[in-house]
Amino acid sequence: MGLCLAGPQGVGWQRVDHVHAGLKLCGTKDFIFHLVLIQAYVLRGWVDLTSDKPHTAKKAIEYLEQGIQDTKDVLGLMGKAMYFMMQQNYSEALEVVNQITVTSGSFLPALVLKMQLFLARQDWEQTVEMGHRILEKDESNIDACQILAVHELAREGNMTTATNHVRNLIKALETREPENPSLHLKKILVVSRLCGSHQVILGLVCSFIERTFMATPSYIHVATELGYFFILKNQVKEALLWYTEAMKLDKDGMAGLTGIILCHILEGHLEEAEHQLEFLKEVQKSLGKSEVLIFLQALLTSKKHKGEQETTALLKEAVELHFSSMQGLPLGSEYFEKLDPYFLVCIAKEYLLFCPKQPRLPGQIVSPLLKQVAVILNPVVKAAPALIDPLYLMAQVRYYSGELENAQSILQRCLELDPASVDAHLLMCQIYLAQGNFGMCFHCLELGVSHNFQVRDHPLYHLIKARALNKAGDYPEAIKTLKMVIKLPALKKEEGRKFLGPCLQTSQRASILLELVEALRLNGELHEATKVMQDTINEFGGTPEENRITIANVDLVLSKGNVDVALNMLRNISPKQSCYMEAREKMANVYLQTLRDRRLYIRCYRELCEHLPGPHTSLLLGDALMSILEPEKALEVYDEAYRQNPHDASLASRIGQAYVKAHQYTEAIEYYEAAQKINGQDFLCCDLAELLLKLKKINKAEKVLKQALEHDIVQDIPSMMNDVKCLLLLAKVYESHKKEAVIETLNKALDLQSRILKRVPLEQPEMIPSQKQLAASICIQFAEHYLAEKEYDKAVRSYKDVFSYLPTDNKVMLELAQLYLLQGHLDLCEQHCAILLQTEQNHETASVLMADLMFRKQKHEAAINLYHQVLEKVPDNFLVLNKLIDLLRRSGKLEDIPAFFELAKKVSSRVPLEPGFNYCRGIYCWHIGQPNEALKFLNKARKDSTWGQSAIYHMVQICLNPDNEVVGGEAFENQGAESNYTEKKELEQQGVSTAEKLLREFYPNSASSQTQLRLLQGLCRLATKEKANMEAALGSFIQIAQAEKDSVPALLALAQAYVFLKQIPKARMQLKRLAKAPWVLSEAEDLEKSWLLLADIYCQGSKFDLALELLRRCVQYNKSCYKAYEYMGFIMEKEQSYKDAVTNYKLAWKYSHHANPAIVPAAPASPPDRSFARPKPSAELDVAGLGRAVGSSLLPTGHLPQRLPSPPPQRRHQWHPPQVVALPLPWVPRLPKAASTGKR
Repeated sequence: MGLCLAGPQGVGWQRVDHVHAGLKLCGTKDFIFHLVLIQAYVLRGWVDLTSDKPHTAKKAIEYLEQGIQDTKDVLGLMGKAMYFMMQQNYSEALEVVNQITVTSGSFLPALVLKMQLFLARQDWEQTVEMGHRILEKDESNIDACQILAVHELAREGNMTTATNHVRNLIKALETREPENPSLHLKKILVVSRLCGSHQVILGLVCSFIERTFMATPSYIHVATELGYFFILKNQVKEALLWYTEAMKLDKDGMAGLTGIILCHILEGHLEEAEHQLEFLKEVQKSLGKSEVLIFLQALLTSKKHKGEQETTALLKEAVELHFSSMQGLPLGSEYFEKLDPYFLVCIAKEYLLFCPKQPRLPGQIVSPLLKQVAVILNPVVKAAPALIDPLYLMAQVRYYSGELENAQSILQRCLELDPASVDAHLLMCQIYLAQGNFGMCFHCLELGVSHNFQVRDHPLYHLIKARALNKAGDYPEAIKTLKMVIKLPALKKEEGRKFLGPCLQTSQRASILLELVEALRLNGELHEATKVMQDTINEFGGTPEENRITIANVDLVLSKGNVDVALNMLRNISPKQSCYMEAREKMANVYLQTLRDRRLYIRCYRELCEHLPGPHTSLLLGDALMSILEPEKALEVYDEAYRQNPHDASLASRIGQAYVKAHQYTEAIEYYEAAQKINGQDFLCCDLAELLLKLKKINKAEKVLKQALEHDIVQDIPSMMNDVKCLLLLAKVYESHKKEAVIETLNKALDLQSRILKRVPLEQPEMIPSQKQLAASICIQFAEHYLAEKEYDKAVRSYKDVFSYLPTDNKVMLELAQLYLLQGHLDLCEQHCAILLQTEQNHETASVLMADLMFRKQKHEAAINLYHQVLEKVPDNFLVLNKLIDLLRRSGKLEDIPAFFELAKKVSSRVPLEPGFNYCRGIYCWHIGQPNEALKFLNKARKDSTWGQSAIYHMVQICLNPDNEVVGGEAFENQGAESNYTEKKELEQQGVSTAEKLLREFYPNSASSQTQLRLLQGLCRLATKEKANMEAALGSFIQIAQAEKDSVPALLALAQAYVFLKQIPKARMQLKRLAKAPWVLSEAEDLEKSWLLLADIYCQGSKFDLALELLRRCVQYNKSCYKAYEYMGFIMEKEQSYKDAVTNYKLAWKYSHHANPAIVPAAPASPPDRSFARPKPSAELDVAGLGRAVGSSLLPTGHLPQRLPSPPPQRRHQWHPPQVVALPLPWVPRLPKAASTGKR
């Protein structure tokens, strides 16, 4: 009850006032009885609260509630808060503590409890803030000093600050409680469990505990703790003295004997340790199992090489016992003490001795032992991310598991905490080596030396260097390095490297010898390699390294071509040997890759399942069956494995994937649904939703995802990550039918991802890169949505948001540059392209984009030079070649293109067969007026996944408009050409029929290509010239234009339909909208067509000024636009400016590449007949026979002359060009040219 009397202004004096008031109101006797009864309730509540019996502790709240019902007794409120804390109801506990602090702000026990509650809620920021607040009121507060020391050691890793906090804690203990050794030990234990091998802090704590022992030399726990400190300091002999002292104080004490056994094992006195351990096991039977005792058995088993299975079984039991003692503990000092990171690190190191020593290759299954180590280390890394040793081991686990980027991220954190860490630098080098980045590997080696010169003395330094030289092909230097390190008198345990025990040194030496064997083999010295291998086998026989050496010897034998010998060696490895699984996998690979025997390949895995039955070997068999494309048999194996381990998430996912690969989509959906219902495996909902999305079952996918998201707010990171994945999939679902909900869904995903990013650095730092990548991808998804909706400013903002997560993402930089070009912000586009080219000088896409930019700036030469540079380096880059064709056409220099075709052909004899090459040839032929040739080449690209859709698009355009006329244009229409009507109609029908056949092969893979297909289908209907079809096309175009506002292709098609239906005003209105649209390269063709059609309408209305403005714009962006020159010639002729008319007609003739004889003018008084004869085809040209028909002898192949003679200089009204006769042209389904009505 003393807590209530907190001083003159405290609660105790308030109680006295309350007593005086009570005496006035009622009888003294009754009031005193009532007051005593209240205090009795509170006291009984506290007694029950501290009971070891759970059911008694639960009753405490009843008494506490009665005790604080009227008086709000502080001790009662504290008891109530403690009760809620024990029940892990931290919110309620915090609310009660806040009631105390409101009425008694200076009541320190309440502030201390509040600090502990913040810590239990893992709110470190408020915990530290409260700790400093307590120290402001009481600078020697023991609890506050302890928590601040724990925060620095576990979370921040600033050892200078941590040392100061530990000094303050020791000072507070010695000042406040000088004669209380049990409290000294209780408060300092957590520091010893978290300080690791930091010598300064260990020295401080050790000295303090020694002083405590001197004051109370009979306290056994202090002696055993001192022994533990000296183990941490790697001073085994001193530790043995203290454990012996503890045994003297208590001969029956188990702690002292346990410590003595550990010291004997560490010193190599295994027989003595085993004898004492047997005695201890007998004594311990009556006391129950102990994780420390079982760990000592595992350690001894490992040192005596008794086998992997026995050792790992003991380690697993020790881990289970260890974590069982922590169940229900809130995060706090006791939690860290019970966690005992050093003990878990020791267990993890023992496991790692039996793990693979090389990173997992893609497609291989992660070793179960590595998974077990990750499970052991996860709680440590999550609770105490500033401890270097667990972080380093976790990086090793990620490295061996093949998660190289995660390992790099963890090591980066290690090096931030300790830049001189030898282990971290060397492991970073190994990661670069595994990634094939030899330059960074050598750089990292030198960086490690610059931080710590002792790196050079480490054998692993030379081993990594030799491996890098081997991989780089410098075998003689690698051999020299390895022979040098073998001769070193070294391989002794380095001072201060407590985690490098004797077994690890043995492993290093074995690795060095095996690397020497590999280097000799690669250098062609097989005899010497065999000799070194034999020496290695002799040296390491009977050690854990023997198995690894056996497997390496198999590789050496295989390299000599002795397959049978290698297989015999592998067959001799029995199931009892630890490398049996690896040997069978190696044998299976030999059967499959060398002997091509799938039956024996599978038999190896079946034998593995027979001798080592379990989920892991079943998975190996299932994966093997999948690899040889037998998903049905794999499913049977997976099902069997799933029955053995129904909670294995990866296995459940594999079964679903197997159903999908077997094309059993209905079964896959049913399996996913059943697995979710039976086991509640919510993670499968994403797999199911992705499958439904692929199968276009949009509504069902939406329902699945919504059900997965219908739950209370989650706090654990895995559940939050699963929710983010579900939300992103839901946004994709909404893209197809609920676009208005996309942004809201993405916002939820980004908010949740932001919460994850706040917690990951403290709880799982190795996930920082992947989670930042995911946050960036969400921003990119925002940008892509805004881009599709043509909300360019918002798209820019979203792309910029990416840089807050990934500051140097070149892909996003490129997207942003392209977006700026689309918006017309040329300077910003150039700025971003320049940044890209600075970081990556040969960035092709950036060079192409810069070329597009130069073209927009009318710097055609600069643009062409940039394309030249790219194609000189990669002549068969057909994407760039296609862009160059377009640019040269717009620059009026198409004659330069054939040289690039010849350059590409020199790369390989197969280039002329490439779809990209043929596509470019087809586009070039189309632009120079050779539609038959264009169809022939485009047909060769028609089936390609990359070029096919574009090829079909252009083929349809050619079939519908072979002469590349202005669709709907009537300014040149000849009303007297009725004699050709029948032939014209027949050719139109053939063109439409061919186009329709082509469109049956047009498979849209996106919303934009779906729109493109609808537009092409509408144009086919329009080309029939039948009113019903034209009206149907118009309706389709209106729907597209309404759905996609400001869509240039849709508005152009709409205008063309209106023209065909003689609704000229409506057509003009749509075309005027397009005339105001900004020019962008992706829509340049359609804009040009719209300008030409509007100019045609203006010409018919004699609005020549308006027409000329549009035509000049056409020429500005496309100097090869011969139709614009033809229209300008027509206008000049109408205005009787004959010289200008001739100039424009000459340009039209030049840029049509002499393929359109109707352009050549006659005398003004005698206008030329613009029609010319077309031979009637022998048969209809169909899609299937397109490749055969083009170039057939049945088709005429006449050609126009390359150049017509220039007329003599005369007055413009007297000049008469040469007479042009109708010449046969290569046939395609096309309309015959009609003569012009204008005089020229």
